Amino acid sequence: MSGPSPTLQFPTEFPVKVMGLDSPDFHAAVADIFTRHVAPFESLAVSRQASRKGRFISVTVLFTAESRAQLDALYADLSEHELVLMAL
Repeated sequence: MSGPSPTLQFPTEFPVKVMGLDSPDFHAAVADIFTRHVAPFESLAVSRQASRKGRFISVTVLFTAESRAQLDALYADLSEHELVLMAL
């Protein structure tokens, strides 16, 4: 898993890309994790890109990161979730 650069200045606009199987459970897990660490998922800037065959999806979320601790906790929860294949 990848994480934030050690030289970031906060607050900062920060994109996080999360990849997994394109399933309702994956989308719900991503929404839940971002809601816990950032804001209600519906209020965030979200883009989605399906793989060529549509089996996998990447969800990119752009948000204002308030601290390194916030990003570290977000990445930890994403990387520990069984449905998340990768978070960048």
